[in-house]
Amino acid sequence: MSLPTVHRLSRLAGLPAAALALGLAACAAPVAEAPEADAPAPTTSTTAGFSPLTVDNCGVEVAFDAPPERVVTIKSTATETMLALGLEDRLVGTAFSDGPVPDDLAAAYASVPVLSEKVPGQEALLTSEPDLVYAGWESNFSAEGAGEREALATLDIASYVSPAACQGDGYQPDPLTFDGVFDGIREVAAIFGVPERAEELIAEQQATLDGVDAPAAPTTALWFSSGSDTPYVGAGIGAPQMIMEAAGLTNIFADVHESWTSVGWEQVVAADPDVIVLVDSAWGSTEKKIGVLEANPATSQLTAVREKRYLVVPFPASEAGVRNADAVADLVAQLAALPAVG
Repeated sequence: MSLPTVHRLSRLAGLPAAALALGLAACAAPVAEAPEADAPAPTTSTTAGFSPLTVDNCGVEVAFDAPPERVVTIKSTATETMLALGLEDRLVGTAFSDGPVPDDLAAAYASVPVLSEKVPGQEALLTSEPDLVYAGWESNFSAEGAGEREALATLDIASYVSPAACQGDGYQPDPLTFDGVFDGIREVAAIFGVPERAEELIAEQQATLDGVDAPAAPTTALWFSSGSDTPYVGAGIGAPQMIMEAAGLTNIFADVHESWTSVGWEQVVAADPDVIVLVDSAWGSTEKKIGVLEANPATSQLTAVREKRYLVVPFPASEAGVRNADAVADLVAQLAALPAVG
């Protein structure tokens, strides 16, 4: 893959000198000898459907004249999109996992090197010699983390952020929809020349959504992401709202024009939701959240807490990605297993 074309409205600082030297040293390595005339040509499964393209990614233009061959992913949403598209052979490293991958992706994931439990440092990143870094959050690209996007481009490393995670004006989904999530999958597939895999994956996910039966009775819900003194909850334009709406749940904070937001417990008590969706993570388990709710004198009297009307979503499924449709179906199944609302 040739040097990626990257443009920004403002110039960014370069990588630290040590990281730059490492990258330049790698570029200066001896060129491998050309294969003999009768040697078999390298094979690839991701070129037949590829056409050169330029994407406007969160305000950064990135041109691809060939499918990336050495990819590092940061965050579960990016990693799982690659795996779901059958692109594990392109992964030379992954980092910042939010939790275990789904069972059907576990075998493919097992062979992928893990660079870091959090955002990889530039030295670890460059050692993997990627030609693309695919991140789940814009903030993964920083001078203190994996490197700023324009600086990486000078080292022949393209960068890409999950479109659903873009935060800038005109780029943040408002609101996030499943059509938008599916378009993001299509764009990744186009970058790798596997559009047919995207359509197959999207068809499966749409079938999952079409097979969901919304609850018969109106059901209000709190999406409890994290926090104890000040809860961080799902608001009105992001993945939590998209998932709850598809599951037939009414988000008590749907009128807040954010993806997630901090609220006061008194607001939750006033709304008294029928169910509480708990986001399960290594740093904020379901049990920990239930403990917070039951220990607080005010929230312990919530109908959902007294009746233990809890639904659970694993953290990797709580952000926009290939697990959202299954999260909808799972929430509906969990809700159906609870006693009927009031």
